[in-house]
Order: sequence, then C-alpha cells, then structure tokens
Amino acid sequence: MKAVRNAPPGVEMVEVDEPAGDGELIRVAAVGICASDFLYLDYGSTQIAGHEIAGVTADGTPVAVEAIAGCANCAHCDAGNRQFCDTLLGSALGMTAPGGMAEYFRAPRRALTPLPTGLALRDACLVEPGSVAWHAARLGGVGPGSRVAVVGAGGIGILAAAAAQALGAAEVAVEARHPHQYEARERLGAVAPGTDYDVVIETGGSESALHRGIELARRRGTVVYAGILQGVTLPHSELALKEVALRPSLGYSAHDGRREFAEVADMLAARPEIPQMLISHRFPIDDAVVAFETARDRSRGVLRVVVEP
Repeated sequence: MKAVRNAPPGVEMVEVDEPAGDGELIRVAAVGICASDFLYLDYGSTQIAGHEIAGVTADGTPVAVEAIAGCANCAHCDAGNRQFCDTLLGSALGMTAPGGMAEYFRAPRRALTPLPTGLALRDACLVEPGSVAWHAARLGGVGPGSRVAVVGAGGIGILAAAAAQALGAAEVAVEARHPHQYEARERLGAVAPGTDYDVVIETGGSESALHRGIELARRRGTVVYAGILQGVTLPHSELALKEVALRPSLGYSAHDGRREFAEVADMLAARPEIPQMLISHRFPIDDAVVAFETARDRSRGVLRVVVEP
C-alpha cells in the first residue's frame, strides 16, 4: 500500500505492507498535518507520518481515530485518562509508532469514534486536534459566563475558540497574526483580545505566546498551554502580582462517562462551517511531499492541510 514516511527534514512516498496485528483495519480517508509532525521530523523520526486520522472500518462505519489509545489495562486507562498511560511515549503515532498517513491503518476498537450525522468523513481528521483544544478549554474551567482568550490562530487555536463557545463562554477572543487568521476569527464569531480574561488558552507553542497569555489573564485567572513547552523563561513578577495559575494540557480524555473525541465530533457536526474554514488545502497521497511543504508556511493562507489517501 502507499504510505508517507518521515525522511528528515521532509517526507517521502513509500510502498509498505498492509498493517498486520490486532485491532480494526481502517481504510484511511483523510489525515491532517499538524505542527507535531514537523517536530517529529526535527527529532529524526523515520516512522510513517500522521496522527490526525479519519477513515472507514471493514463494515463501512466512518470513524475518527484517537491517536492516544493507551493500553486499556492500567488504572489511568480505566479512568478514561489514556494520556497518562505509561505506554504513551512508546506509542506516539508518527514518532515512535507508525502513523496513519497511508491507505490503511490498524487501530484498537477503543480508539474509534463513529462519526455523527452531519460530519463529513473527509473533514473528520479535525476531531483529533479539536479534542486537544477541547481538553485544554475544559481543564481551564471554561464554562457558562467565562471570558476566554486564545493566543494563536492556527488550527488548534481556532478549534480552542470554537470549544470555548460550545462550552458556554460569554466572550471568546483570539489573538491572530495573519490576514487569513483575522478572517477565520471573524467567521467564527470571536473578537480581538482586550484584557482581564478568566481563562487564556495558549496554542502558539512559544515563550512569547505564553507571556502574552499571562498578560491577557485577569488576576487569579488561568492560563492553559496546550502541548509541551521547553526552555521557557517565565515572567515571575507578573505571575506573582496577578497570582495567575498556569496549567499544562496534553492530549484528551473522558469525563462524566463520555470521550472528549465524541464531544468534538458532535461540535463539528453541528458547525460544518468550521471544517470549511479550517481545511485550506487538500492533497492526494501522491502529492504528500508538496502537502508538507505547503503546511510549513502558515503565513500564506494555510490553516490546516489534509492528505487524502
């Protein structure tokens, strides 16, 4: 089968065997390209790329695939917190384990979320990054009446703003850098940032973005950063004077008996304009090298690039 393999500093098309082993065989329909995919290239990964996966099972069920499947045998998995499973680092799709940017992918049944009516299969690769964004918003305590700001207007940032709206925020602001991001913010119904936000969600992945998030937060507000920040210097004086709480957020989980994956799938089904807005480029798998080159430059109207095997 055709597959896209990491070949640092880029990717390459290869022919590989159909995935064997346990789990459901998925015919892959769409795979998103994420900033993490470029991070994995920087780390030197030579695995098959891709962790934002949507496809169809053998019985014809359209599904979104959780990249964090866990072991299903530990206390963390039992509690719905697969992101805490000790197998996480060893099973990072596209980094330490084969990803899904191929014609077929095999996944455990527990990692599959059937798509609700209204969410197109070719758009369902947004469920994975949307769940990262939803998790960050929920951990930050976003709820009815909250004032929320999002720093970063890439795919995760726009999805975080949409999650905050779905969770009942009274006001959602998005800090954007490029004209196409301003347009996305307006189409979503978000505004430019003001001051004194209850919750700030940092999605830029940089020291400057985190500092901006702390600046936007109110006294005793919460700043959630979605992902892993390394080598960051904190503005300790401002943190102390405002007593801002910093909270990291990684991946996604379950709560109240429901997976966040399912909640995000429902959100995207209810708001089809979000996939239309976010997926700016689509490429067939044969053009995956060009797709990655396109996704590298976020300043040229790029929000989310999708490869369609």
